[in-house]
Amino acid sequence: MTPFHFTAGTVPLLVSIPHAGTQLTPEVEAGLSDAARGLPDTDWHIPLLYDFVRDLGASVLIGHYSRFVIDLNRPPDNQPLYTTATTGLYPETLFDGTPTFAAGKTPAASVRQRYLETLWQPYHQQIRQELARLKAQHGYALLFDAHSIASVIPRLFEGQLPDLNIGTNDGTSCSAASIAAIEAVCRAQSRYSWVTNGRFKGGYITRAYGQPEQGVQAIQLELAQRHYMDECPPFAWQQERAAQLQQVLKPLLQAYLQAGKPA
Repeated sequence: MTPFHFTAGTVPLLVSIPHAGTQLTPEVEAGLSDAARGLPDTDWHIPLLYDFVRDLGASVLIGHYSRFVIDLNRPPDNQPLYTTATTGLYPETLFDGTPTFAAGKTPAASVRQRYLETLWQPYHQQIRQELARLKAQHGYALLFDAHSIASVIPRLFEGQLPDLNIGTNDGTSCSAASIAAIEAVCRAQSRYSWVTNGRFKGGYITRAYGQPEQGVQAIQLELAQRHYMDECPPFAWQQERAAQLQQVLKPLLQAYLQAGKPA
C-alpha cells in the first residue's frame, strides 16, 4: 500500500493534493454502494491541473487512495469540521447524502484503524517532514492544499458554488499579506467568481499546519470543477477550460510565494 507520491521542490512551497486518489482497498471495493462505485466525490484531475507548480519549484504531495477509504483532510479523531452537512474521516455518505456502502458492507473498525495507521498517518508525516525541511532551508514554509468539487451540491451549499473558494480558517492559518495578495489576483480578473472563508474555510490540513506565528502558512483552494472538467461521469478533462483556469491559478501561487516571504 503506497499511500502517496511525493516530489521535493526548491522553493518554500508544498502543494498538497489529498483527494485525487482513486485506489481502493479490497474491503472498500467490495462494500461500495452502486452510487459510490464511480467514485463521484473525487477531486478529479487536480494533479494535472496543478502540474505547472513543478515549474515554479514547488514540492508536490499527492494521495493515492480514494477518500472513500479514508479522508486525508479530516482529523484523526473524526471530529466534524463544520456545523453544517459534511463527511467524516471514513465517509458513510456521498456528498449528496447517498450511502457510500451497501447495507452490511461497511469496513470493520479494526480495518479502518489499519487505514489510519498505513495511509493517513504517513501522508501527514510527509507533510510535517517537508514543512520542517522547507522551514529549515528557507526560514519559512508555505502549504497550499488543492481541492475541487462539483459546483452544485444542494446538501452542502445553496445554489451554485463560487468558482474559487479560498480557505484560511477565518484568517488564522496564514498572514494578512498572503490573503491580500491572493485576493488581489482574484480581484484583477473577471472570469471567475471567488470568496474567502465562505462555505469552505479550509479542512484539517489547513487548520492543523497553518501556524503563521511559527513561520508556516497554509491556504486551501476549493475549485468549482465545471471550469476544467465535466462534472458528470466519466468526468472528462476539458483542456481549453483548464488552460484558462491555469492563467489565474499560476499567478495566484506566484503571489502566495512572494507575499509569504517574511519581511
